[in-house]
Amino acid sequence: MTPTHRTRIKFCGLTREADVDAAVQAGADAVGFVLYEPSPRFVPPERAGALALRLPAFVTPALLFVNASPEWIARGLRAVPHALLQLHGDESPSDAQATGRPYLRAARIPAGEAGKSFDLLQFADAFASAQAILLDAHVEGFGGGGQSFDWTAFTWSHPRLNASSRLVLSGGLTPANVTDGIRLVRPWAVDVSSGIEVSKGIKSADKMQAFVAAVRAADHLTDPAPAPSPQRS
Repeated sequence: MTPTHRTRIKFCGLTREADVDAAVQAGADAVGFVLYEPSPRFVPPERAGALALRLPAFVTPALLFVNASPEWIARGLRAVPHALLQLHGDESPSDAQATGRPYLRAARIPAGEAGKSFDLLQFADAFASAQAILLDAHVEGFGGGGQSFDWTAFTWSHPRLNASSRLVLSGGLTPANVTDGIRLVRPWAVDVSSGIEVSKGIKSADKMQAFVAAVRAADHLTDPAPAPSPQRS
């Protein structure tokens, strides 16, 4: 039976043609390119554009920026005109809206007990114009650190979060733990980078396949059981 909700999958931090092709083959819904120069997964805008040309219809390219200038964002969009923006720094709501483009806004949640002090409801309200809120662990270097935050720190069923249509779970996901993350958070999508790598920026086709399989298994596990058929008297 096909689940009623299909969790979308984004693979991020791709740098090679072979990895883009493998992501598409595995069934990714979106592929992310990091346009943040200090990152080991950085690619220049023109390189991102060349890689994005390999994507077929309905696989969305995303461009990750960290506190980028309007000029740098514009250069990225010239290279990948149909990209979704992923804002991963300290951008304000007005900064995000000034791009004039659909965007994801990363919420960098502290690890451990400190995560409970993060006001996720306020953050989601402040970025109401975002297509989604991406939940990531707060690490040095703005993401891709392979660390998770405490998934039990928040009440995911809160109506102001709209988890199943507006949250993207990220931060330390792997084929081994993504099923548990989906079952707990019930997000619209999941986003993975280090969990499908053999080294920073170098992806594993086998890990991509395993990650997608784990997500699909989670969808079946979280799907509500069908209502029993009425019995005839």
